Amino acid sequence: MLMSTQANRYAHQLLTARADARQIPCLTRDAQLSVDDGYDIARRIADLRIAQGETPVGRKIAFANRKTSSNYGAREPINAPVWAYIYDATVRYSDNNHGLQSLKGAVQPRIAPEIVFKLGSAPKANATVEDIADCIEWMTHGFELAVCPFPGWKFEAADAVAAFGLHGSLILGEPHMLSAGTRRHLGDILTNVSVSLSYSDGEETTLHSAGFGSNVLDSPVHAVWHLHQMLKTQPQFPSLAAGELIATGTLTDAYPIKAGQTWSTAFSGVALPGLTLSFV
Repeated sequence: MLMSTQANRYAHQLLTARADARQIPCLTRDAQLSVDDGYDIARRIADLRIAQGETPVGRKIAFANRKTSSNYGAREPINAPVWAYIYDATVRYSDNNHGLQSLKGAVQPRIAPEIVFKLGSAPKANATVEDIADCIEWMTHGFELAVCPFPGWKFEAADAVAAFGLHGSLILGEPHMLSAGTRRHLGDILTNVSVSLSYSDGEETTLHSAGFGSNVLDSPVHAVWHLHQMLKTQPQFPSLAAGELIATGTLTDAYPIKAGQTWSTAFSGVALPGLTLSFV
């Protein structure tokens, strides 16, 4: 376990790098840090951000995509999901599923299409996947803008946890309220969902990649259940609560983006509209 002075030092280092939009060496380059150490740093960061006026509005799950998560990790693959807070300052809604996003201050930005839930109630301690689904008030599609302060997107799991879960911002589409019947089958529905991800640098649009709900720990609903289980082992953090937004993890890999591009998605297998997001 890190000493509090060490955790505070790393927390201030990461927050300063974020404010200055600059890269820094991995924390694990010169220190033996575990994932638990990363969460200790993340706890200090959350305290500091809250003290500065930001409000956590939910959590994001990272490295939940079994097809791509093992591609990350400088020394060893990252084979288990992690989570981080998202804040009122980093989450916004698109206008009619279209948005414009500045990349100013975004360090090595990448785009990640996700399913996002809002919890209408808190899961009970022993919640099953079905219980988790019953807690969901609405779902939507979101683009996460992932950022990385570590050169070349090379890091270990502890680095990623400490560095805000690599969260930059989250742009949400139109929320869709869920009926009781839909919630009963939501896990299976989202297991079978697919998304296509396209981009353009000008007038021509190119299909870039595709992703599937089954990639995300078998289903985005399962990903929330997994987060619920993780939090039971982390008493320094509150459990999931009513009103939280949960970004469940990217359906595809996270891809580099640049100003002048427009990225868009289309879904099949679920009644969700795609998103179109232009970067400046």
